[in-house]
Amino acid sequence: MGKDSKSKDSGSKGKGKQAAGGSEDNASKGKGKGGKGDGLGTCTYVKARHVLCEKQSKINEAYKILQEGWLNNGDKVPPAEFAKVAATYSECPSGKKGGDLGWFPRGKMAGPFQEVAFNTPVGATSAPFKSTHGYHFILSEGRKN
Repeated sequence: MGKDSKSKDSGSKGKGKQAAGGSEDNASKGKGKGGKGDGLGTCTYVKARHVLCEKQSKINEAYKILQEGWLNNGDKVPPAEFAKVAATYSECPSGKKGGDLGWFPRGKMAGPFQEVAFNTPVGATSAPFKSTHGYHFILSEGRKN
């Protein structure tokens, strides 16, 4: 994922609970400097998994599996289950590793991807969104400074 123009097109086309399970105990794991205490958007590094598809219909199909299995019930998606969906549906090379992107700093990822990654609470799965690389959804696994 290279940098691209900072588009604000992170329109949530999915109808799941974005940031499902984003309780205060998860959000407080971030040690941001923003004074909000939630750590969202203020940390330096994020650990995430993602699914990338060129077509919106394919990303929606993958996301629906997570909705039906966990998100509609308000549950968090277990990383191992997210990894199975990523391995099956993702068109990114990271799909072979369960969508695992590891830790990455601010400024490394493309605008919309970075925005969603740094604003999704730990343990939560974002709704599908569009970037210049295609359609994604993200599982946030951690954040640190």
